Amino acid sequence: MPIGTQQRERKKKNMALAPVRKESATAASEMTTDAPEPVAAQNPQPDSSENLYLIGRPTLKQFLRFVKDNAIHPPSSGALVEEWHAANKIVRELEKEEAGLADNPSLTPVDPEDSLLLEFLQVPLVRHSFNTVPTEVAYVDLDRMVVYQHHIDLTHVEQLKRKLGPSPSEEEVFSACLPCAPSLPPVKWTRSHRDTFVFMSPSDDMRFLGAMPMEAENIKDYPPPGNLAGVIGLAVGFGSNFLNAIYTENRLILNNGSHRAYALRDLGVTRVPCIVQHISSRDELNVLACTAVTDSPNFFLQEPRPMMLKDYFDPRLRKVMSVHRRLRQVTVKFDVDITFAPAL
Repeated sequence: MPIGTQQRERKKKNMALAPVRKESATAASEMTTDAPEPVAAQNPQPDSSENLYLIGRPTLKQFLRFVKDNAIHPPSSGALVEEWHAANKIVRELEKEEAGLADNPSLTPVDPEDSLLLEFLQVPLVRHSFNTVPTEVAYVDLDRMVVYQHHIDLTHVEQLKRKLGPSPSEEEVFSACLPCAPSLPPVKWTRSHRDTFVFMSPSDDMRFLGAMPMEAENIKDYPPPGNLAGVIGLAVGFGSNFLNAIYTENRLILNNGSHRAYALRDLGVTRVPCIVQHISSRDELNVLACTAVTDSPNFFLQEPRPMMLKDYFDPRLRKVMSVHRRLRQVTVKFDVDITFAPAL
């Protein structure tokens, strides 16, 4: 359904973006979580940051590699294996004690006449990025969300918390989760060779956005090198930066916004607005979910107690360490091949 039609019918359908095929069942009661242990270093070095890593779940090899490649002072492999197995024992207990906790989380659609929602729906990126499957904007319980991201940058979280303040208002929470004018991370880029451009940013979200076929009229205030027949744009940038999740097989998987979700949960906010995409098949899941989910869908959708956002705050299931700060680099190259073929 076109986004314009979706907006005209949002009141009728009680949906923010697109009609949903099936409403979720009523949620079970919220579970309490342990408070997180203090961050190891309150004033990390400029070239380092504090990272949290979820342990006890597959794979041990992935955990060992992360520590080896990133930790400033990595513990011995033996000590790490022992920690991981201790956490794995807790995971097995939770699979019995909290089996089904991730099932049927409650979704409360945002009032279609809410002024914050109406303003948000005017953002072009919203209309263009979330029109593949039925989608709505709803309030979700953070502690009921399934997560796939093993590590969280706690230094970045502290920066987010300082911006939010100790007691963010409902409007501030909405704007943090679904910003109408998101601020972009710093980026530097340069042309390193005739056919190569290099982009660098501290953000892990920077990516190649794809090739864009363009026309001469799309280029403004830039003198053309000749009479243009066509223009191909190679775009590098960031994702939509909206807190969004996938609802499928009665589970809600956080798809983007892990650090904001963590920061808000750490401030005591447990219910937040979120774009929710409703997926009805594994084929749709393969189109919209990240590789971590599509590579092991049963781990997130069939396990009795998968990784959940509340696990970030359980000191038994996390490893906090100082890691080297890294910049993300995206290199874009292009190739031109001019040849001749015999005329027919």
